[in-house]
Amino acid sequence: MSPAQNRTPRYWKSSQDRVICTLCPHGCRIAPGTRGVCGVRQNTDGRMTLPFYGHLSAVNIDPIEKKPLYHFLPGSRAFSIGFLGCNFHCPFCQNYEISQSTVRATRFMEPEEAVRSARAAGCASIAYTYNEPGIHFEYVADTARAARLAGMKNVLVSNGHLNAGPATELLDLMDAANVDLKSWSAGFYRDEVGGSLDAVKTFLKLAATACHLEVTTLLIPGINNSSQEIANIAAFVAGLGADIPLHLSAYYPTYKYTIPATSPSAVRTAVGVARKSLAYVYSGNTPEPNATVCLTCGSTLVKRTGYTVDRSGLRGGKCVACGTTTCIVDA
Repeated sequence: MSPAQNRTPRYWKSSQDRVICTLCPHGCRIAPGTRGVCGVRQNTDGRMTLPFYGHLSAVNIDPIEKKPLYHFLPGSRAFSIGFLGCNFHCPFCQNYEISQSTVRATRFMEPEEAVRSARAAGCASIAYTYNEPGIHFEYVADTARAARLAGMKNVLVSNGHLNAGPATELLDLMDAANVDLKSWSAGFYRDEVGGSLDAVKTFLKLAATACHLEVTTLLIPGINNSSQEIANIAAFVAGLGADIPLHLSAYYPTYKYTIPATSPSAVRTAVGVARKSLAYVYSGNTPEPNATVCLTCGSTLVKRTGYTVDRSGLRGGKCVACGTTTCIVDA
């Protein structure tokens, strides 16, 4: 028996020979010998099993800015782990090789081993990322608890498509999260990615009160980048918290989408629209530098060029120039 077969699944119930998954809004009724929409939660003889528990598709040491998180431990490194599968099927997914398949080589790593490796690498946090970590709820929760005992931070990079119960439990273990808000259109969520906008909005509301939150929207030309849609997204994020950073990232053709890439000017336009509602709006997937400035005196707190970070204007979460306490988590 493999180590993965010993794990106890959460958030499911049985109905005759079916397994009903209650982890995410899909509510999959899984027939014997098959898996849910996510591809990783399985019905084995009428019981939920986790055949991919601890099987990692990627293990990397990333700058925290790559998540992207700009207001959380700037300049630090995150021990970043990814899995297989996803409960969305985005036709523009840049990580489709691991998110849309479970037939890939993986490395098994116990939660405690992940924490030891992260500490040995000098990382400040463990990031659950690359595909949708929420569908691997049990492993992420186990690892996050072990990380906390070791004095490390936890970071979730998520599509936000979990039911409220498991979302609350998982977010309570996190110190920071970056959540995708892919569109302000319920139709886009339903037809393009196979999900629920309302569920994601609920997740974002929970995240805003549970941990440090940043939000990312991938700007797809002609699909989700109208000024009105960006204004709606920014207004919603502002309602969650005036200091929450919004990352507006350029799209590039990949997987099933052949729409031309987002132009730098289109990203700049979207950033300008969002800044009418939010103090901190950043461009992503562009060569332009991103700086965080003190809202009191205007001094540069953190300057970023790619993943090169100059944080000389920030000390202990305060502006070096004027002493104002900023919204940046610095310890």
